[in-house]
Amino acid sequence: MRPRVEWMNQTDDRVLELLAESDLILTPAVIAKNLEYTRNWVSRRIGKLEAADLVEPVDAGYYRITGRGRAYLAGELDADDLE
Repeated sequence: MRPRVEWMNQTDDRVLELLAESDLILTPAVIAKNLEYTRNWVSRRIGKLEAADLVEPVDAGYYRITGRGRAYLAGELDADDLE
C-alpha cells in the first residue's frame, strides 16, 4: 500500500506511474499530453515531486523518476518519509 500524505494527489501517482512504466525521461508537456492534464498543472506537481526527491531533473525541463519514487510506488516508504 502506498503511503498517503496531505500534499499528494492523484496526479502525482499518475505522473510517477507514467515515468516508471515508460522508463523514459520526459518533459511536463509530454507527461501532460499523455495523462490529459495541462502542462502548467503537471509542472506544478513535478515541482512538488522533485522537492520530495521522487523525480529528478535530467536536463533543463526533462525529468525522470528516482529510486525513491520507485520505492514510493512499491509501497516501501512511510508517509513520514514524504512530509
